[in-house]
Amino acid sequence: MPKKAEIKKVMVIGSGPIVIGQAAEFDYAGTQACRALREEGVAVVLVNSNPATIMTDTDIADRVYIEPLTVEYARRIIERERPDGLLPTLGGQTGLNLATEIANHGILEEFGVQLLGTPLHAIREAEDREEFRALMHRIGEPVPESWIVETEEQLEEVARQGIYPLIVRPAYTLGGTGGGFAHTREELMEIGSRGLKLSMRHQVMVERCLLGWKEIEYEVMRDGAGNCITICNMENFDPMGVHTGDSIVVAPSQTLSDKEYQMLRSASLKIIRALGIEGGCNVQLALDPHSSQYYVIEVNPRVSRSSALASKATGYPIARVAAKIAVGLHLDEIPNAVTKKTLACFEPALDYVVVKIPRWPFDKFVTADHTITTQMKATGEVMAIDRTFEAALLKAVRSLETGTYGLRSKNSHQLTEMQIKEGIRVPNHERLFIIAEAFRRGYTVEEIAQLSNIDRWFLRKIEGLVKLEQEISVAASRNSWDYGTPGKAGQSGAAGGPASPCSPSRPLIPTDLLQRAKQMRLPDRYLAEIAGVGEEEIRRLRQEAGIEPVYKMVDTCAAEFEAETPYFYSAMERESEFLEGSRSPETDTENLEPGTLKPRKRAIVIGSGPIRIGQGIEFDYCSVHSAWALREAGYESVIINNNPETVSTDFDTSDRLYFEPLTAEDVLEIIKREEPEGVIVQFGGQTAINLAEPLHKAGVRILGSSFDSIDQAEDRNRFERLLNELNIPKPPGRAVTSVDAALQVAREIGFPVLVRPSYVLGGRAMEIVNSEEELLSYMTYAVDVSPKAPILVDKYLLGKEVEVDLISDGVDVLIPGIMEHIERAGVHSGDSMAVYPPQSIAPEVIDQVVSHAIALSRALEVRGLMNIQYVVENGVAYILEVNPRASRTIPYLSKITGVPMVRVATNVMIGKTLAEQGYSTGLWPARNLVAVKAPVFSFAKLHRVDIGLGPEMKSTGEILGIDTDFSRALYKAMIASGIAVPTEGGTLLATIADRDKEEALPILQGFVDFGFRIVATAGTARFLKEHGINATAVRKIQEGSPNMLDLVRSGEVALLINTLSNNKVSELDASKTRRASVELGVPCLTSLDTARALLMALRSQREGLQCLTIDEYVAASPPAGKPGVVQ
Repeated sequence: MPKKAEIKKVMVIGSGPIVIGQAAEFDYAGTQACRALREEGVAVVLVNSNPATIMTDTDIADRVYIEPLTVEYARRIIERERPDGLLPTLGGQTGLNLATEIANHGILEEFGVQLLGTPLHAIREAEDREEFRALMHRIGEPVPESWIVETEEQLEEVARQGIYPLIVRPAYTLGGTGGGFAHTREELMEIGSRGLKLSMRHQVMVERCLLGWKEIEYEVMRDGAGNCITICNMENFDPMGVHTGDSIVVAPSQTLSDKEYQMLRSASLKIIRALGIEGGCNVQLALDPHSSQYYVIEVNPRVSRSSALASKATGYPIARVAAKIAVGLHLDEIPNAVTKKTLACFEPALDYVVVKIPRWPFDKFVTADHTITTQMKATGEVMAIDRTFEAALLKAVRSLETGTYGLRSKNSHQLTEMQIKEGIRVPNHERLFIIAEAFRRGYTVEEIAQLSNIDRWFLRKIEGLVKLEQEISVAASRNSWDYGTPGKAGQSGAAGGPASPCSPSRPLIPTDLLQRAKQMRLPDRYLAEIAGVGEEEIRRLRQEAGIEPVYKMVDTCAAEFEAETPYFYSAMERESEFLEGSRSPETDTENLEPGTLKPRKRAIVIGSGPIRIGQGIEFDYCSVHSAWALREAGYESVIINNNPETVSTDFDTSDRLYFEPLTAEDVLEIIKREEPEGVIVQFGGQTAINLAEPLHKAGVRILGSSFDSIDQAEDRNRFERLLNELNIPKPPGRAVTSVDAALQVAREIGFPVLVRPSYVLGGRAMEIVNSEEELLSYMTYAVDVSPKAPILVDKYLLGKEVEVDLISDGVDVLIPGIMEHIERAGVHSGDSMAVYPPQSIAPEVIDQVVSHAIALSRALEVRGLMNIQYVVENGVAYILEVNPRASRTIPYLSKITGVPMVRVATNVMIGKTLAEQGYSTGLWPARNLVAVKAPVFSFAKLHRVDIGLGPEMKSTGEILGIDTDFSRALYKAMIASGIAVPTEGGTLLATIADRDKEEALPILQGFVDFGFRIVATAGTARFLKEHGINATAVRKIQEGSPNMLDLVRSGEVALLINTLSNNKVSELDASKTRRASVELGVPCLTSLDTARALLMALRSQREGLQCLTIDEYVAASPPAGKPGVVQ
């Protein structure tokens, strides 16, 4: 069937900011779908609020709106654009919920817009728990015994039945938000009440718990003619009870019989047919490990988180095919973009194993509840491909970048027997490593299976890896005589001389054993730890034995058809599918420079790995644009990355893609085969920058800023000397390597001090310390976080933070824009709201910022991008830190200034000057627009985490509010970030620290003028009354009930403003109240700067809405003056 002729323009809804449960996979899906629609001649209108994504680039859709994802704004855009269809299935739960609300408001009917892909009735039947249960009963598919609950009275009725354990599943939420297990009446009432508040429909399903059953997922596809295929099935390593986003996932399933596989496949296809979905669908099922009984758990009537994993695992572009189906094409009419030999109706087949491991944020949130349940907590994930489960598992482990290179975590050997058993029984982020430790201590497969309910097949594989480790250790210890000291392989000889190399007749690790270890993908670094030698010695042994990886191709169809998309993974086998002679013009005629017989130059872009707090989707944006820029410049672009959620790992982003760990060993093996002109490390965040040193030592050419330039910016002592030479001010302080030195510096400069490790991302372990006691406590923690790097101790300056990103070619320095942080110094830049252009920075300070940036970048000989952060106090701009790479703000700044920063920087790296690209030195003139970047947090998913903001980053994503007016841009940013404050007033609970009371007066008066009633703790209430503001006093928690915590839990509070106190008792009360506000969806502000911004935003919303595309905002305000000149 040809494309629907009446569909000429389609509106696509994005997924908004990155939050736990909804990450970069929807940017990947949305980008792929927009491009697919445009291939069919359909004009695409995109609405999304996230500036950090490829999806919101102006060349992805015909019309790009970066606006809040609300009914109010969506209606305005639909009225303005008049699309023929609305595609809601690519924006995760956010897109699906917004489409449902738009339909319920009658907007689609009013403007004659078709809902494409998933019909409204299918969304309701899949998302509404009662309708879903009814549909399953109609088609004869089993679902667990359950109760639909919409009130707390109904929840009480379920509790009275006394059936436990139970699972609570809220309707219309993402990532299991608000759900969980209830083992008692108290737990059921607490979880159920929270789920009711967080559900769009105020509805939860309470169902029989299937703890211990296997969890299986199927990704299925259906077209308008009723043709259905299975794209991929996946099996969770963890049994039921763990959210699939928090489980290790294996594709294809490893422990199902063919009968079980076919049974669950048939059920999945039956469900998608019954729902009438046209496009992709994810079906989750539970299978009894002791029988053939199964239950249908959940259906996602849209592209899901698992869709990205399934797409990358199989090479089948699910979102691309789903978009084409949505406009009328059938599976047998859509070419497979990977093989280019088959059609989309061909089911993928895998001749390898894929393993996904979640990346959790517990390194950031040490106090969080580390147990893993039905409410997702992971911020990202990694994927690895190899020929066996064990090999893929170990590649995935080292891809996590947690400092672990094998199945041994840092402290697992210190665990007691009780901790081992509890760690196996209760799912947690380290259970895999605890299981391995249990095998080391003699536990059997059967014992661990009884404790964990994990399938014995998986456990036997882990046991085999532990036995292999032990075999290597024994062999190395036995053969260590050749190293000079028995049992001390790699240490100096008895006489104190240098260690001798292995004897050729008796290697430290026998060649056959080393071969087996490398086939299981134990890295050289981990083997060295086991054997007690240096990593270089293992590498030498391996290379002498000729043990090295080959590269296999992901081709969708298990080599039944020739694939044309070079998408590789490594394996320790003999046959390579990488063309070793591909640099020869005789074998690579498609990759020649135009008009010559010379092969095109190659460059490798190092990706950023898993999404985590401090290193999110913005770095993937940079990697993608760099690969595209290389192609435009005539280079072959090669990407190495391991994140299945992202556009960088899409099949056609680069000329070649390697799905591999981002470790020195893995990356160097690829470089050895690719022989690139150079490697780009500036765009992959701290992950890529940290590879600069080992690549430099291996003789690899780094494109852009040299390793010495990077090291001078990262090494605190070298950087401070440079600042002194340039006479550029910085806060007093210096780097230290001991506790005594830290105390000495703090005494010299005075408290408070800002302390942080070097060479870390996202402000990890950064704190404001107010006393020697706090500093001593901090140093113990910081040394654990970054044991080899110095600790930075600086005077804390309470000023205004300013940030710039610049591009330098070594001579000219272009500064596209300056960003002013709304919250003052002390809140991490990633957690602060930022505005472009600056609204309150004096011209003379701007001049300092620009001149310091130019001088510093020239002195560092920067080639490419650099980020500089300043604090402004008393008219002086002090440099806080420099990042010699792309920063988090590159996508945001690129979109609002119109300067394609990554493309320009990439061109600089390969030899093109700024002048040749039309730019010169200085500050690019500001646009006549205002853009506010606001952080978004995922605190509701992380219990026991204090939401108070400080120097260490806590946000998971960001949004953009853009307008021609500052206050309206602020309002959009607040709304888009989820701060839903009643505009007609309500109860405002204020708990203000003594030092902030004077500053809070005009802010709270402003809220009173808006109709808010002020309730405050005794000291704050007394102060407000003394200054003419009526306030009702409420008790602190330790003063008895009713208190401020009771008030929040009652649902009466509309807004909480709480500034952090140094009083430990008061702060304990406040942290409990802040935590309750998050769990109950009450907006909570811990900075008076943010409260002041909210007040301004509320005033502006009375002025009406303005919706323009990002192109229209930028085009309507061309920069005045000569580009690149300081204004």
